[in-house]
Amino acid sequence: MPDCIFCKIIKGDIPCSKVYEDDNILAFNDIQPMAPVHVIIIPKKHIATLMDLDAKNIDVTSNLISAAQKVARIKNISDRGFRTVINCNAEGGQVVFHLHMHLLGGRKLQDPLG
Repeated sequence: MPDCIFCKIIKGDIPCSKVYEDDNILAFNDIQPMAPVHVIIIPKKHIATLMDLDAKNIDVTSNLISAAQKVARIKNISDRGFRTVINCNAEGGQVVFHLHMHLLGGRKLQDPLG
């Protein structure tokens, strides 16, 4: 998608602070972190929202989970604990319409959800 900021990051048109990358996933530090560790994990294939996953691209979910585990280890929070969040559509808090997972940690997370 030519106007998608995450697609531009994947292509290298916009720089990022890369944490992890493989053939299917890119993970980078959030530029407006909400916790000491706040990493955005995105599939390299453009999928707008969680609702756009189907049988043809369901493998994206396992790729995101696997990447979250790797990022948690890289950031040394896998044993202490962390939160993963996928916002979906406007009322769910999604701002960038390219499926992505937030990985947050580095402190005890006590903030309410919703």
